[in-house]
Amino acid sequence: MEDVEDVDKTYALGFDVYGTLVDPLALAEPLRALVGEQAVRFAELWRSKQLEYSFRRGLMRRYADFDVCTRQALRYTQQALRCELPESDQGRLLEAYLYLPLFPEVAASLAALKTQGHRLAAFTNGVETSIRALLANAGVLPQLEDVISVDDLRTFKPDPAVYAHLARRTGRAPGETWLVSSNAWDVIGAKAAGLRAVWVRRQPDAVFDPWDVEPDVVVSRLDELPAWFASQSG
Repeated sequence: MEDVEDVDKTYALGFDVYGTLVDPLALAEPLRALVGEQAVRFAELWRSKQLEYSFRRGLMRRYADFDVCTRQALRYTQQALRCELPESDQGRLLEAYLYLPLFPEVAASLAALKTQGHRLAAFTNGVETSIRALLANAGVLPQLEDVISVDDLRTFKPDPAVYAHLARRTGRAPGETWLVSSNAWDVIGAKAAGLRAVWVRRQPDAVFDPWDVEPDVVVSRLDELPAWFASQSG
């Protein structure tokens, strides 16, 4: 028998920002003029250290916000790759973080999910003011009901408290709250906290961590999600 409660079911969807809605590795393009052939490696290492610094600060209980982590990761990357940049170029690179490009399908996907009645929020390790500026510049801030930052709790994903905060802010039970993220560690964090989760596997060779935890849904692009949610309603 059809479960009437599942018909036209809507959820709270918390979208990770970096790597899910916008592409931080697109910084390789402006970096090319500054560091030449090291541009892709520079962008990848900068992103990797940015995340590492947030994880370490969360574990140490020595909070500094994500903008600080980003600046420190930039300094590390320059030293590691032996390509010290002038302060003016560093400033332009940090400013570029407010103008990262959306992945091509994001705007239409958010619009379709909003039309279905889901509550959409950005859910991020980033500083709220920075993320609002980024999403406004990208043209999708009006599609989102809220921007929910870990800055409220002064810790970082994947701390369970952060995922509980997402559910509270959206006013839904954890089982009716979804994380949508391209980061496997983020998906595992959400599942460990009792949320449901979509892994956006943007790279076909990406490997999900073998932790005996699985995402509820795997998609390669966000535009697969509206049809999937629609299929669950009827």
